[in-house]
Amino acid sequence: MTMPQIAGPLAAALDVVAEGCADLADPWWVFGSAGMALVGVPGLTPPDVDLIVSERDARALLARWDAAPLEAAPSPLFRSRIFAKAQVAALPIEIMAGFEAFSGGAWAPVVPATRQALDWNGRRLFTPSAAEQAAICRRFGRPKDLARVALLEALA
Repeated sequence: MTMPQIAGPLAAALDVVAEGCADLADPWWVFGSAGMALVGVPGLTPPDVDLIVSERDARALLARWDAAPLEAAPSPLFRSRIFAKAQVAALPIEIMAGFEAFSGGAWAPVVPATRQALDWNGRRLFTPSAAEQAAICRRFGRPKDLARVALLEALA
C-alpha cells in the first residue's frame, strides 16, 4: 500500500505510533478516522489516533507511554476492557483493548479481519482495509460513520 498524503499533527502522531508499536506481540490496527486517512479518505482531520490492540499489548503501551487506564464514560455503543489516552504525541493516542460495539441487540468484539501494512517513515503501520472499515462504519451506524461509507467503498 502506498503512503497517503498525511501531514501535520496526524503525521507526527503516526510517527510515534509506528515507533511505539513496532515490537508489539499481537496484531494491532490504527482505526477510526486516522485509519480512514491511512487508506486514502481525503479531507479528514482526526482529533486523535485510535489503536485496537490486544490486552497484553495495551499493558505494554501503557507502560511505554506512561499512560493509565481510564474509566470511559458509559456509552450505549462502545466499550473496552482497557481504554487509555496516551498524551505522547501531537494528537492523543487512544489505546483500546477488548473493544466491543453494541449492534443488533448485543455486544460483539471489534477485531478487524484484514490488516493492511503501510510503510511509514521506515516503519510499519497497520489498518483494516477500506472495505472492512466501510463495513464497520455501517455496523456502528452513527451519522458520522455512515457519511464515510461511500468514501471508503470508493477506495475498496
